[in-house]
This record gives sequence, C-alpha cells and structure tokens, in this order.
Amino acid sequence: MLGVNYKLAELEEKGKNINLGIVGAGQMGMGMVSQVMLMKGIKPAVVSDIDLNRAFNAYINAGIKSDDIAKVSTIAEANEKMEQGKYIVTDNSEIASKANLTDVAIDATGVPEVGAKIALDAIDNKKHIVMLNVETDVCIGPLLKKLADNAGVVYTGSAGDEPGAVKELYDFADAAGFDVKVIGKGKNNKVDLDCNPDTVLEEATRRGVSPHMLASFKDGTKTMVELTCMSNATGFVPDIRGAHGAEAKVNELTSVLSLKEEGGVLNKYGVVEYIKGVAPGVFVIVSSKLDTVKAEMKYLSMGDGPNYVLYRPYHLASLETPLSAVKAVLDHQSTIVPMGAPVSEVITIAKKDLKAGQNLDGIGGYTVYGTIELAKTAKKINAVPLGLINKKTVLKKNVKKGEVITYDMVDLDESSLIFQLRKLQDRFF
Repeated sequence: MLGVNYKLAELEEKGKNINLGIVGAGQMGMGMVSQVMLMKGIKPAVVSDIDLNRAFNAYINAGIKSDDIAKVSTIAEANEKMEQGKYIVTDNSEIASKANLTDVAIDATGVPEVGAKIALDAIDNKKHIVMLNVETDVCIGPLLKKLADNAGVVYTGSAGDEPGAVKELYDFADAAGFDVKVIGKGKNNKVDLDCNPDTVLEEATRRGVSPHMLASFKDGTKTMVELTCMSNATGFVPDIRGAHGAEAKVNELTSVLSLKEEGGVLNKYGVVEYIKGVAPGVFVIVSSKLDTVKAEMKYLSMGDGPNYVLYRPYHLASLETPLSAVKAVLDHQSTIVPMGAPVSEVITIAKKDLKAGQNLDGIGGYTVYGTIELAKTAKKINAVPLGLINKKTVLKKNVKKGEVITYDMVDLDESSLIFQLRKLQDRFF
C-alpha cells in the first residue's frame, strides 16, 4: 500500500473522488462508510441494504447530514441524485454495481447468492468488484476472476480481511526471497461444531451482531472459508482436512507448525493453518537456505531458526477494505484472488443427524458447517461446496452427524445464480 496516501491526496486536490457502491450496512458496512469519510479522494457514494434504516444510519453515523442523503429505488433516480452530489440509500443492490458514477462495487453481505449477483452485475457493467464476502469467492471466485479479466476490470478480495492480510505478508516474504513454509491466521474462540443461531443468541445480542454470523465463527466455518481463500490464492494446501488448529503463542508458532519429525504437528510444509491463541493476528512462517541470512535474522531478534515467524497482530477488516478499491482503480491491482482452478474447497458437513426430505440452511445455520479439503479430494468424493447450500436444498437420504454431504444426497437449488455459475466454473476449469 506504499504511496496510496499521496495518490488519494492528489485526487482530492483535483476535486475528484473514487465512488464506492457498498452493499450491506451491517457491522462491516457501517464501519466502512465511516472510515471512508475520513479518507481523501474517495466517497461512499451508494449504500444498499435490505433494511433502508440501517443504510441511512450508516451515513448519519459517519457525520453526513440527512439533507445530503437521497433514498432511491431505481438506477435512473440514483444517477440523477448522484449528479446532484447526493449520497444514495437504497434497497436495490443493483444500483451499487450499475449507477453511472460508481467506480467500484463492494460486497459486504457475506451471503454467497447475493455475492454472486453483485459481482456479476459489477463485471457486466465494467465496474471493479471488491469482495468482503469470502463465502462467495471460495465457491465461484476462479470464474469471477476470469470474467473480470475478460471485461478489463479488477476482481479482488479485501484488504483487512484475514486472507488479504495474509496475502500481503506472503507477497512480502516471497518477494524478499524467503522460503515460505506455512501461512495462516489466529482464531479467538474454541471450535464448537454443535453451535447454531439459538445457542449463540444471547452473546450475539450482547455484542450487536447477527446470530448466524456469530455461529459461523464459532462452528469454525468462517475460519475454513478464510483458509480456503488463502489456499486458492497461493497454492498452499491444508495438511489434513479441517487443518490442525493447534494452540500456541506467537513465539511458539515455529515449533508447533513444524514437521512431526521436528517436534511439530505437520506432515508437510506448504500448508495453510489456523492457531488458537494468536487472534486477531495473521502470520507466515519462513526460512532461508543461506547461513548469512539466518545469521542476519538472529541478529534482528527473529529467533534462532531455522524457521521464523512474520506476524501481524491485527487485521482491520472493513476499515481497510476501501484500500483494495483504491488499488483496483488507480493501479488496476488486486489484493487477493484465486490463482486459477480451485486448490481447496469448503465442503459441507452435517452438523447433526438429518432426515431425508429435510431442508438444509447454510452458513451459520442449524444443519451444516463447512471445512477445508483439497479440491481434488472434494471432487473425488463428490462433496458439495458449502456455498451451494441454501434453504431450498432438500436431502434425498438420511445423513449422520459429521458426514460429508455429497451431490447424490441432495436436491440443490438449480435456479440459484451461484449454482449456475459454479456449474460453469466446473466446466471451465
């Protein structure tokens, strides 16, 4: 991100702005709108949410006067009001991607089907797209990246989200010539595979977050989604299905995440992992084949080696996301994207015993959770990507708790956009 501040200041001096169309005014979207108002050369031009009051309050909380906000429902209305300098509030998500003056659409919904539509609309309308929606990316990101490339726009994951923060560390270490052995993130709560929106309701209410979102964190699905995104962007793989999820402090990472014959938990290097005890940080573990470099690392208080940890103790989520939009517009660069065909998948696991004829739900729900698996293994066992599961998914047979949901077990919602795009991706790659 070197020099971005100067480029934004130059835009501001010229009286220009990068106009953002933000979809989703929950906790992430709300914080993003306020942060953008503190930045130069960029504007939260459109905020879309199914709850208009929430979208309106995102602007009010950012210090924007109500007279400067226009509630609209059509693209024509949005174009007219934006020309007048108004901030746009709408429940029509298409406006974020299709309004004339928007430069970048940002998906902050976390809903796979919604993310598919926002991304496709943006690409079709020659807008850059920033996905603060890793759930969509790990299901159809390779195809969306290809479509964006063909359209001449940038498709990217978000700076500040853990995969983006890891990728920045990885790129630095790789560029500097280090041998990167492990990449990963911390997790700040114990995995509870049985949790659901009801069991976390009290905590979610107290913290002011969605029960479904909190359940997706606690049952580990969110971590698996993030690791899969990292994997697909770097080629690093899960060492085992679901990763090890060991516990360690920062100064213990290089010993815990070493090979078994070296006293650690790993079967191989070149892996993605999560660790209990270093949240909210992200890390990469590196080494070097040259003794001179090892001596320098020791002199720099990086440890005795042979492995060293590069650790970033924060990720600012939606507060950093606008920087990905800036890089897309000014430098035509992405923060994190799939490198090609999927390397890993988030496969679907039964959260409890399920009966034939029963409807499933999806991420952060009552019936299933997600875990990371090698894409080639997922294909071999016919596992269903979690992003394809929604409330219209119907089981065709009984499934035991902990069992992998396979394509032959379910009737999927074939009318959904994400299903159609995933079908195309499977054919393309």
